[in-house]
Amino acid sequence: MFGKKKANKLIDDIDRYFDLMDQSVLVFKEGVRNYLNSSAADFNENLARLTAVEGEAEVLRREIENALYTQTALVRSRGDIMRLFEKTRNITEILNDSLFQFEIETPFVPSDLNAEFIKLTEFSALSVEAVIPAAKAYFRAPETVPDKISRAYFYEKEAVKYSQTIKRTVFHSMPSLKLSEKFHLRYFALHIENLAKAAANVADQLAVMAIRRTL
Repeated sequence: MFGKKKANKLIDDIDRYFDLMDQSVLVFKEGVRNYLNSSAADFNENLARLTAVEGEAEVLRREIENALYTQTALVRSRGDIMRLFEKTRNITEILNDSLFQFEIETPFVPSDLNAEFIKLTEFSALSVEAVIPAAKAYFRAPETVPDKISRAYFYEKEAVKYSQTIKRTVFHSMPSLKLSEKFHLRYFALHIENLAKAAANVADQLAVMAIRRTL
């Protein structure tokens, strides 16, 4: 769309970056499920895989940001793109930090809550997966962005709903849990919920960017 070979190379690199984010989301979902199912070996593999993917994505992100300052064809959109990458970086940090907190803090999750935690994780992940194609589309067909990001908001609301259900169940219907355990479960539910909120923030940024590109 920007009409220059170097700019197109940069856009291809941006596609790769978002592909890596997509991989991170898949690993995160699998990691949470493996933790809940007490599959320690598989969970440790998820941690290692997430570290590798995040490392590759971070290197690529820095290369992209450096390239943005040399691409005159992208000069009008540079500020918006940098803000987009800052918000997507927040997503990758939440993915990494949340999964490693399971390994570090080893929260006790009653089996009765497994289904709710899995649903919360799925909807939070879906909200991220919804903004990835929208972010890619911004560079090639910005007019399609609004339709693509609408799903992210729907999934975010569902994630919040499941997070609230978990918190309500923990504090109202599980008297056998220690107060410290209840706070711990609320903390982890909130962290996973924050993934969906971070995706919604990316959707907000993309909506603004798409409008500016069409002016």
